[in-house]
Amino acid sequence: MPGPAKGFAQSCIALAHELADLSGKITLAHFRTPLTVDAKADASPVTIADRDAESAMRERIARAFPDHGIVGEEHGADKPGAEWVWILDPIDGTKSFINGVPLFGTLIALWHQSSPGGGAPWLGCINHPALKERWIGGAGDATTLNGKPARARACAQVEEATLYLTGPEHFNDMDRASFARLEKRVRHRRFGGTDCYHYGMVASGWTDMACEADLKLHDYAAIVPVLEGAGAVVTDWSGAALTLDSYKRAGGRVLACGDKRVHAQAVATLTAA
Repeated sequence: MPGPAKGFAQSCIALAHELADLSGKITLAHFRTPLTVDAKADASPVTIADRDAESAMRERIARAFPDHGIVGEEHGADKPGAEWVWILDPIDGTKSFINGVPLFGTLIALWHQSSPGGGAPWLGCINHPALKERWIGGAGDATTLNGKPARARACAQVEEATLYLTGPEHFNDMDRASFARLEKRVRHRRFGGTDCYHYGMVASGWTDMACEADLKLHDYAAIVPVLEGAGAVVTDWSGAALTLDSYKRAGGRVLACGDKRVHAQAVATLTAA
């Protein structure tokens, strides 16, 4: 089917940059300052920075595209059945944020629900305000980092690859067994509280692979267009495309590889009986 008009795409890209600027200004105003940290129902932390950054982004989207839907981590869903839905994670890596670690990011996605197969993420932005690094991809354009082309690197064999993940605490017993097989094959495995930053690392060709589980829609929607626009491959652990219900259907398991050859080997390893 034909894609959206170029003018619409340019407007959406411009808005994504504006949302990143807006949320970055708010989060940095609170970064490395005394904060009250609340616990959500799932025991994950949240602060005024998370809430205010998302509120500001939602208000700006509503002014620019009043017919678009919004799904945010902190403030829920508004018009989630709309053709175009913005998906927001104001601070991915709140634990990093509250401990003064600059690797936290903001994830901004625009999902097109009229795409074949129940919709697909169409535009994505990974913004790291403390590092002043911003990846944006999709809407028909190749991925850029701070306006310059970002490209995943070639890696023919999983045994040559470096694998990143934030940490294994979100794995269930089956996930741990699957991941252990992959971990044994790669050249290097790195834990590090990198949160969404390692997806940017794959997009820019700095590392080869990222593997996570228990990611929700706001955690993975933005990374898909960024990675694919850089030539990388991102799916669930079975090799299936990520969808709106990947958390429910596939446990939020996400595998991102810079090279399709390594991706195929990693999927085979993760799904081996």
